[in-house]
Amino acid sequence: MPELKTRPTQASVTAFIDAIADGQQRKDARRIAAMMRRVTGKRGRMWGTSIVGFGRYRYSNSAGRDFEWLLTGFSPRKQAMTVYLMSGCEDLVLLNELGPHKTGKSCLYIKRLADVDEAVLEALVRASVRTMRERYATD
Repeated sequence: MPELKTRPTQASVTAFIDAIADGQQRKDARRIAAMMRRVTGKRGRMWGTSIVGFGRYRYSNSAGRDFEWLLTGFSPRKQAMTVYLMSGCEDLVLLNELGPHKTGKSCLYIKRLADVDEAVLEALVRASVRTMRERYATD
């Protein structure tokens, strides 16, 4: 298996968020970043050029190779804000209470923060972080 291409960088999270062209998405990114910092107790860090990650966890694949990935994070994409719930989105009952969204395996897509219940979003992030900390070595 090849190395992961997306890795932590030294780029500024603040500069990244400040450079988001859409004013509402920039405001949403700031709110999500503050919430994730509160939930994880970790400062945001850029992963690659477009993901803001909080904390990290280490895991081994079936071939025994070790990797690390963000514990939780987000990426402001053109179509939607992507929120990374690394424990997965399949079994989360709270999703029914969130508001309009789409999901992938570990990705939650929301158009605007105003469209969803922020308390539910925080509870989803909190539950994912708790699960990941129970399953993996984290920092």
